Amino acid sequence: MQNQLILLGTKGCHLCDDAELLLQALNLPYAYTDILDDEKLLQRYEISIPVLLYGHDEQANALFWPFDTEKISGWLTSLS
Repeated sequence: MQNQLILLGTKGCHLCDDAELLLQALNLPYAYTDILDDEKLLQRYEISIPVLLYGHDEQANALFWPFDTEKISGWLTSLS
């Protein structure tokens, strides 16, 4: 499976909404995952959202809030 950008968040999280706007401003394709739908994600990221993941499972690279468009772009560049 190809690496994918995943935004972890939950409903009612204004920082998660801000993170979505940043990804949209950069025109980056991403999937949104609500951590409330996965107990493991909830336990791991409950106090950290929003979090961007690149990759899947335990091997995913994570970018934790706070971030802006520059930080996202630099992080993605460092992964390639």
